[in-house]
Amino acid sequence: MGLFSTLHCLSMCGSIIGSLTLSLKREVREDKTQLLPFVLSYNLGRISSYGLAGFLAGLLHNVLMLPLGEGQGHRILQIISVLVMTGAGLHIGGWFPRFAYIERAGAQLWREIEPYGRRLLPVQTLKQAYIFGMIWGWLPCGLVYAALALSATAGNEFRSTLTMLFFGLGTLPAVAGVGLMTNMMVELSRMKEFRKLAGASLLILALLAAFPWLNPMVHRLT
Repeated sequence: MGLFSTLHCLSMCGSIIGSLTLSLKREVREDKTQLLPFVLSYNLGRISSYGLAGFLAGLLHNVLMLPLGEGQGHRILQIISVLVMTGAGLHIGGWFPRFAYIERAGAQLWREIEPYGRRLLPVQTLKQAYIFGMIWGWLPCGLVYAALALSATAGNEFRSTLTMLFFGLGTLPAVAGVGLMTNMMVELSRMKEFRKLAGASLLILALLAAFPWLNPMVHRLT
């Protein structure tokens, strides 16, 4: 899911990683061996925020289980997850552009924390880059919300956290690539065939989430 979020990541996070890169000293920007640690620190911070969000999604799962019961509560979260993932897949494929409106859900929180990220610019240390990434990891993003909806169905806080961490790792090539291989990543994002393939892949993931017994990778312990 993270890997096929590449196109969305380029539009949402590309300008941010670009701002981070441009804020660095010229000698750092021009030397890939010096630039790479800053790009990785930023992304580790961003992925850490995803992990924290996954932990909170796991807590939400437990809260909903209390009044609704294990079976019914889990199924409701599963349905929500499938709907959001389906919207994300249709959006990436270019079939449902209005899905972008879901990103307004976190706008209020973002307005509160975004100024703290700007105060870290220009970034001069790896620690600043990591904190910068942690803040910008809360940027409103429909695909992150789709991953969060999926993580809420993982069963507990630990699995929800892992779900979001692996989602974040999946987005790493795209976001890190913007800082290191901008031209190639932009060309990839313009390929309509790739967009449709990515969207269709997310739709398949939504189908497997809706009917987990169809997924050959699911193993149940008895």
